[in-house]
Amino acid sequence: MTESSDRRLIIVSNRVAMPKKKGAAAGGLAVGILAALKDQGGMWFGWSGKLTEKSDSDVQVVRRDNIDYATISLNESDFEHYYNGYSNRVLWPVCHYLLDFLRYKTEDFDAYRRVNSLFARKLASLMQPDDVVWVHDYHLIPLAAELRSAGIDNPIGFFLHVPFPAIEALRAVPGYEYLLRSLCAYDVLGFHTERDLRAFKTCLDEPIVDAKIVSNNVIELAGGRLIADVYPIGVDVGEIRALSSEANNTKPVRKMVRSLDERDLIIGVDRLDYSKGLHQRFLSYERLLEKYPNTQNNVTLMQIAPPTRVGVRAYDEIRGELEQDSGRINGRFASSDWVPIRYLNKGISRKPLMGFFRNANVGLVTPVRDGMNLVAKEYVVAQDPDDPGVLVLSSLAGAACELTDAVIVNPYDRDCVADGIATAITMPLHERRERHAAMMSILKKNDITAWRTRFVDALLDQS
Repeated sequence: MTESSDRRLIIVSNRVAMPKKKGAAAGGLAVGILAALKDQGGMWFGWSGKLTEKSDSDVQVVRRDNIDYATISLNESDFEHYYNGYSNRVLWPVCHYLLDFLRYKTEDFDAYRRVNSLFARKLASLMQPDDVVWVHDYHLIPLAAELRSAGIDNPIGFFLHVPFPAIEALRAVPGYEYLLRSLCAYDVLGFHTERDLRAFKTCLDEPIVDAKIVSNNVIELAGGRLIADVYPIGVDVGEIRALSSEANNTKPVRKMVRSLDERDLIIGVDRLDYSKGLHQRFLSYERLLEKYPNTQNNVTLMQIAPPTRVGVRAYDEIRGELEQDSGRINGRFASSDWVPIRYLNKGISRKPLMGFFRNANVGLVTPVRDGMNLVAKEYVVAQDPDDPGVLVLSSLAGAACELTDAVIVNPYDRDCVADGIATAITMPLHERRERHAAMMSILKKNDITAWRTRFVDALLDQS
């Protein structure tokens, strides 16, 4: 850590994960954010999760230990247009190269700018001269530019948790020039992979911002410079190992294992989202049962897909499609004592989920595009190193850049995925151990602590 490590860190995200009680455990991204805040001392700022009819709201601040949780409510109409509208009907599909889902409306874009302006105005009133700011994800791309307009010249960094699209995809967004100029208002830009960084650099070749790449990660701009680099997000290796081991002896995990009746378990865990390739996954599993008849009655696919963005048409259609797929495949292949697909349209608590991972012979992670995909990493870490399962991983997930010892597949190719699953199921123990050990060495090096430490250090260096 640099000499400036005693400066207050402000994390900004669309939603703040408020602790339910003092010392409550957090999962996922919150683990890395909270660890950074506990080290630095600081504030987590964002939406409270509450909607209001008012156009403005006061900041509510709750202090726990050395962290301030500062939240605001959002106008109900603004939220619908900013979040479900522009963020998730424009930015989400273009970042995942799924342009058929792009739905642009001027009122959505206006609300996106309005909410970012509100965030900036409320945050600026709380800031101190030595603060450093770390902004997270596509919902808040314009925040630095809004803060600069408000006279804030503190170091501000941005991390993108989804893929970054190359210019030929990004230009499909009306007003994409505004997004690029907004990104260049930051001091540090972080991406998951080298391919995301390369995609961003393709945008700098356009005559939109006056930018010159002077080294691998330093970009000179009119009046300053920008650091753009790769910071692959990781997982808490120690926590997952402990949870998966402890969960092995819990009732939900023992019950699940008994229900398999010694069949091989293939597990998938994904939000119900079109970028996760779930329809293609079910069809690939069906192809496995067709192409490898010996898998019938000997393997079970458990797909856990918690609902997300309920009420948004595209996501409601995905749920209906998966229900039809699973019903048809089960109707075609099931026997009196075996169901090929166990489809759970609900979430599973973290501890039993890690136990399910540990007992799964195959982790099936096949998004059609993903920034990183932490499920792939969690699956590997949760394994018993003496008898590990095998990860079957989409080449279009960011995790494939690191986990090259997984069985890498093309999610659009049913035969490729089916063959990959078959390879994983029949892989000899010595090869499974070798692949697992190789991936674990990478996951230990690029864990959640390394991710947030590297980014915060880079941000502090801009002081």
